[in-house]
Amino acid sequence: MNRLVVPGLASGPVLALDEPISFWGGVDPATGRIVDAFHPQRGECVSGCVLVLPGTRGSCTGSGVLLELALTGRAPAALVFRDAEDVATTGALVAAELFGLALPVVRLEPGAFAQVARADDLRIEGATLTADGEAIPLRAGGADALELSPQDRAMLDGAEGPAPAFAMRVLVALAAVQGAPRLIPITRAHIDGCIHAAPAFLRFAEAMVAMGAKVRVPTTTNAISVDREGWRAQGVAEAVGAPAARLADAYVEMGARPSFTCAPYLLEDAPAEGEAVAWGESNAVIYANSVLGARTAKLPDFMDLCAAVTGRVPLAGMYAEAARAPQMTVAVDWPEGAEDAIWPLLGWLIGRAAPDRVPLVTGLEAADRSPDDLKALCAAFGTTSAAPMLRLASGAEERPGPVVRIDRDSLRAGWDRLAAGPEAVDLVAIGSPHASLAEMRRLADLLDGARCAIDCLVTVGRDVARVASREGVMPRLLQAGVRVVPDLCWCSISEPVFPPAAREVLTNSGKYAHYGPGLHGRRVRLAPLDACAEAACTGRAPTARPPWL
Repeated sequence: MNRLVVPGLASGPVLALDEPISFWGGVDPATGRIVDAFHPQRGECVSGCVLVLPGTRGSCTGSGVLLELALTGRAPAALVFRDAEDVATTGALVAAELFGLALPVVRLEPGAFAQVARADDLRIEGATLTADGEAIPLRAGGADALELSPQDRAMLDGAEGPAPAFAMRVLVALAAVQGAPRLIPITRAHIDGCIHAAPAFLRFAEAMVAMGAKVRVPTTTNAISVDREGWRAQGVAEAVGAPAARLADAYVEMGARPSFTCAPYLLEDAPAEGEAVAWGESNAVIYANSVLGARTAKLPDFMDLCAAVTGRVPLAGMYAEAARAPQMTVAVDWPEGAEDAIWPLLGWLIGRAAPDRVPLVTGLEAADRSPDDLKALCAAFGTTSAAPMLRLASGAEERPGPVVRIDRDSLRAGWDRLAAGPEAVDLVAIGSPHASLAEMRRLADLLDGARCAIDCLVTVGRDVARVASREGVMPRLLQAGVRVVPDLCWCSISEPVFPPAAREVLTNSGKYAHYGPGLHGRRVRLAPLDACAEAACTGRAPTARPPWL
């Protein structure tokens, strides 16, 4: 059905996107321009137009970017989606509920969406969308069918204070859009919204603190935008470091644990199979669902805190068994002799093959794969797909259609897009998502007493950093000239921690190879970890395809 998801009055020219987009890493919050280096509409400005797009993909942080655009007057006039969408919708709900800013959101059936995408101008008024003078009725509401427990109802009615009431309003609105029959309890949460990607993130968190918000389930925090204890010594400007630290402190004040890692599955108390959790951070969500067998939706920033404050989420999406079944097959022709760089490359390509549905991935049954390989696969998959999980075939499953094949030519074409660049390298970037203890050990072994000739920077969670120090891995890296920075990650790093003079970056992360050019305006090349270690010592990296391609 054609639905009015977030009400409001809006009109403007149509900007129809050919592909979904991640607002974070894909749209510059300071200008409203599309900066995703791989998006066909790169350079277009979303401000003031009615943005018509299939859906969103990538980062959970997109909700905060949309809120920032709304708070600064740079937002689209309205959003029109074809597919189920939570991330931008949450940003629009928070803009309306907390800041009184109307940013209408509409979801259309495929036929009506195709009609609207061809229009020049759209207007949304009441429960009607008008495209070039032709009216399309919209259905509003939908929360009446949602079953609420007495405690749910009490929170919604304000009996437990303004913060749970606000959180329940957001959850109920999203549950109605998702068609959830009821809310269910969660055992833990992971907050993605603690990254200071724009001032809107701090405004939201401090508004929640002012309302007395407290988490009611164990809650961890994502990587933040600075090394919480070391940013001043690193030369980070007060204007950058102070608000980032305040944002981190706000979530800790609300009861969240200062874990500050984008890889919460590396913590000792990772979720168990079947456990219902509420996680933000796209790579963590995909890893939890696909590798750990836990259950979590890809919760947008702000919704993650709403879940933590109420202990509830809508029973929809990945929390329901039916949504976890594969809807297509991606058949991979595994290349003999492939090294670790195959995993981020495959994740990126599988996401492009399955941009909006859970894939069953075949062809990898006999491939050796470590937890770090799966970490790289899931993170890169999340940059190009909106799906919150993928399934790796064991050999006995039925292959659902359609079937997309990733053959040797596909692998070569993907490599040429992610790994292109000159031989000379200025910076080696490791830790997107945060480096594991095994990665740090391997990097230390690869360097084996050599000294870095260029900047080599590893971002890591503070828990892993403590263990690495205790085991002697950290001193080996530091002696080699590697810089190890806790708390922040490559997707939130800023100058001068990011070396200002660096122009050519080598990374073992498919996620950063995808987002880095748009985030930092540098060329970022994908490479295996051994090539990254060699480049750190020589300042050079091979430009030819690897032998397995």
